[in-house]
Amino acid sequence: MALRAGLYGGSFDPIHRGHLSIATAVADQLNLDEVIFLPSAQPPHKTDIQLTPKKHRAEMVRLAIADFPIFSFSDYDLERPGPTFTIDTVKHFRQTCKPGTELYWIIGEDSLLELPMWHRIAEFVDMCQIVTAARKTTQKLDWNHFQTVLNDQQIESLRRGILETPIVDISATDIRSRLAQGRQVQSEVPKIVCQYIQQHGLYTTSPN
Repeated sequence: MALRAGLYGGSFDPIHRGHLSIATAVADQLNLDEVIFLPSAQPPHKTDIQLTPKKHRAEMVRLAIADFPIFSFSDYDLERPGPTFTIDTVKHFRQTCKPGTELYWIIGEDSLLELPMWHRIAEFVDMCQIVTAARKTTQKLDWNHFQTVLNDQQIESLRRGILETPIVDISATDIRSRLAQGRQVQSEVPKIVCQYIQQHGLYTTSPN
């Protein structure tokens, strides 16, 4: 594994150009050697959502990142049993990567606001650098909200990890809805992923 690696988890249902744009911007700003995409099996906070079968989400990620030299794919979260807790994923890569590797966990602004509710969040913050891909400044964020679960040093680490990234107004929920209506999504989803979706009848009201 590279010496500066970004870990990018998510449902990727489906992966879209916004995901790729965020990963590219973070990699450029932090001079990352590698960004590892980690589709999740069933995120603990999304137990009420029926995700597309993991084999399809995995393959769509592989297809989408194929032309990006520093992007790679891992099925670790897809294949391990039990809830997909982020801290366990980071522990795995901390144990298996080369000594001295710096690990960065990439999240979006919405996830930053939810961090106080994450499993063993204080340990997680100490284990890697959390990087928030911000579409706008977070000057209005109430950091007092974090003080019940994090100390001042940990909160400062979160502040340092906020990066300005391109504004990409793309929603996987909206993409799924449009596909179910038979509408085109090639402006939001890579062409090769669109072809895979069509080939396998994904996100339709009557899948093949």
